Amino acid sequence: MTATPTPSPQAPPDGDYLRLEQQICFSLNAASRAFGGVYRVLLKDLGLTYPQYLVMLVLWEHGELPVKKVGEHLRLDSGTLSPLLKRLETAGLVRRERSARDERSVRVHLTDQGTALRERALLVPRRIAAATGFELDEIRELRTRLDRLTSALDAAALEEPPGCE
Repeated sequence: MTATPTPSPQAPPDGDYLRLEQQICFSLNAASRAFGGVYRVLLKDLGLTYPQYLVMLVLWEHGELPVKKVGEHLRLDSGTLSPLLKRLETAGLVRRERSARDERSVRVHLTDQGTALRERALLVPRRIAAATGFELDEIRELRTRLDRLTSALDAAALEEPPGCE
């Protein structure tokens, strides 16, 4: 007869919300890192990093935009976005130009090469979907829930935490 091991006095009880496996942020971070690994392989053929790919997605969808708008779409500040745009410009995929109307505003345009890259990128979402093992409806539902989660967290970040009066 095998004895049931006794839990260590330091082991947290079942349902303890401070256990790592209870943390949704950890699960989301692990999934994000796993996605990063898959994207790294798929985007290598396109010569893009994942953040550069996101910039290209915004430009393929919306066309020419001010840098500020690109940042808003991607939830990135200009300090993070500017080096990305510089590398994409060096690669010949985008062109940045100061606005003639407002010297403070810089607009981002796709080059012919950047526009042409879109055709090659069309396989990426299909391969990502296949890598998840999810059906398309499951992916849509998950994305909807994640968008709802993001909105709730954005709203919560604006609130003052309880007990901080």
